[in-house]
Amino acid sequence: MNSHILQSKDIFLRFLQPEDASILLAFYLNNREFLAPWEPRWQEAYYSLEGQRERLEAQVSLREADHSYAFGIFLKRTDELIGRINLSSITRGAFLSANLGYSLAQIHNGRGYATEAVRLVLGFAFKEIELHRLQAATLLHNYGSIRVLTKAGFRHEGVALHYIKIANQWQDHNIFAITAEEFNLTANEPKN
Repeated sequence: MNSHILQSKDIFLRFLQPEDASILLAFYLNNREFLAPWEPRWQEAYYSLEGQRERLEAQVSLREADHSYAFGIFLKRTDELIGRINLSSITRGAFLSANLGYSLAQIHNGRGYATEAVRLVLGFAFKEIELHRLQAATLLHNYGSIRVLTKAGFRHEGVALHYIKIANQWQDHNIFAITAEEFNLTANEPKN
């Protein structure tokens, strides 16, 4: 499962590999200021070629162990890396769940690419690796991400107080989730 590709009308997703370190670094450097309010505060090594290569090598090991799946989001027409989406903290057994996270380049926001990517990963999660539940957390004021998740079929479950340290502060998050049963119900509905 090293070269898995998921496709929609405008984008494709594929597993990120260590050889993608330079394009992933360019993505983060070009969007550093834009992503800063929505992400943890990273060490400076994160913004280096070696730092990205080490993260991607770790991702390969996590994927092989069925703990995490990190995809790049690419534009079909140009093959440009425009974002990331991943399933992490995969739990098997009676739980069969994972967390969903994603980020998109500033210049590609508002075009539906994040919603397409989430829908592709839902199909992968529920049909291919047979998970039962996905959870995603958004900052309370991240209205774009809230819209992406609700358009993709997630439901709001509540607010987790002081949930994740973002921009160097413990911040409250909306918790959204979707189960395989809910995905099967919405999979054939028209996409808006």
